[in-house]
Amino acid sequence: MRHKTIFLFLLAAACLSLQGCGDRENATAVAGSEGPLVIYPDYKEVTIPANIAPLNFRYAMKGVRKARTTFTVDGKSVTMKGAEVEWRVGAWKAFLADAAGKTIQVEASAEVEGKPVSDSWRIFVSEDTIDGYLTYRLIEPSYQMFNEVSIVERCVENFDEVVICDYKHTDNACMNCHVHGQSRGDYSLYYIRGPHGGAILNKDGELRKLTLNTQGMLSGTVYGELHPSGRFGVFSTNVIIPSFHSLAGERMEVYDTASDLTVADFDNNLMINVPHVARADKFETFPCFSADGEAVYYCVADTLPVPQEIQNVKYDLVRAAFDANSGRISEQADTVWSARAHDASACHPKASPDGRWLMFSAANYGTFPLFHTECTLQLMDLQTGETRPMTEIKGDKSDSYHSWSSNSRWFVFASKRGDGQYGKPYFCHLDADGRTTKPFVLPQKSSRFYGYNLKSFNVPDLGDSSTGMTVRDAKRMFKSPSESFKQAE
Repeated sequence: MRHKTIFLFLLAAACLSLQGCGDRENATAVAGSEGPLVIYPDYKEVTIPANIAPLNFRYAMKGVRKARTTFTVDGKSVTMKGAEVEWRVGAWKAFLADAAGKTIQVEASAEVEGKPVSDSWRIFVSEDTIDGYLTYRLIEPSYQMFNEVSIVERCVENFDEVVICDYKHTDNACMNCHVHGQSRGDYSLYYIRGPHGGAILNKDGELRKLTLNTQGMLSGTVYGELHPSGRFGVFSTNVIIPSFHSLAGERMEVYDTASDLTVADFDNNLMINVPHVARADKFETFPCFSADGEAVYYCVADTLPVPQEIQNVKYDLVRAAFDANSGRISEQADTVWSARAHDASACHPKASPDGRWLMFSAANYGTFPLFHTECTLQLMDLQTGETRPMTEIKGDKSDSYHSWSSNSRWFVFASKRGDGQYGKPYFCHLDADGRTTKPFVLPQKSSRFYGYNLKSFNVPDLGDSSTGMTVRDAKRMFKSPSESFKQAE
């Protein structure tokens, strides 16, 4: 989310960005579905919530003519003509009005380079709805250029977007990822960086600008999560270095040279540092609360000289009790997933709101999985302690940061599958037994959107309602004084 040290490697970043331009139409077609008729985005055989926006797609093949697509559910049919299948929101909602728990049958036909081709597939409509709002940061995919950044809130039930914060209203300052507490729209936090920046806390519709830093901390707060009570936030403080790989097949790494944990008491403007975690021989990062707020999960690794030994830096996932009266993290931390046992590195843990699951990412090493093609989401059953890699939803490129819907039946994650450069948000259903369905990308109004888009969707995060924030609020908060915090005794 945050880089304390920012290197503007202009030429290298430009080269990375140019790799994503080129023939974008062919790039997306390669990532399309299999079958006689290839569609992009690939919405064949997916499971969707009944409140999702229209699944607009196109036939991603050369020489497609006379395309005809018929959707049927519960005896009701809609036929659309043309290679670009784009619904009006009202018509889509009317079609899905009674479709929950049912199957949409899709029949398609077309001429491809003069030859008749037909295809069919199904779309399953779940009775489980998904939270209606998704926030994300739009950023250049090189992750070395931190200007012209914005944080956007999208209604996933249609195509409405609201810009929460952008570079135009913050003197082109970098801004970091927006996260909800317990998937609540009225409880969230994001950062504006720079001399006039701060952490923007939204609690019950009241906005506060906070300086979450005190003397003795390594840095201001970086990665973190909000406590269910609304009183606390748990964060890492990191000295972070971004750098490019010199090895073929590798792109970019971000690593800690030092990292600790801290707790912010929002009600009393206190930073509660954690001396037993602030050890020189350990890196600690990516803390999150359990669903009930009674524990903190975080990642910890042995301190090694970096970047020389970055490939040997591998993080365990540990759990420590949390006292919601004092804001203190227990000195006793139990390893729940061993880096040594799995020969891999854990990052980005997130507990499901129902308390049943813990999801995290695992890569070969380090804490920055965005360019690690081997990075795979992991699912831990908190009732049994068993963990499995979610290989059934794994893409051909990196799958990383994820967020839960408030009913714990859907999650969204960022994936570079397909073109390998631009992160996009994918949704997936998870049933009560931990079984997943085929992921599908966030629907867009234009079926060609992802062929032309030149921004990555960074840290997608679900909320059960709108935050109500706009760029006017960001501008006002950016110009307002920041509340200071003191070190707790």
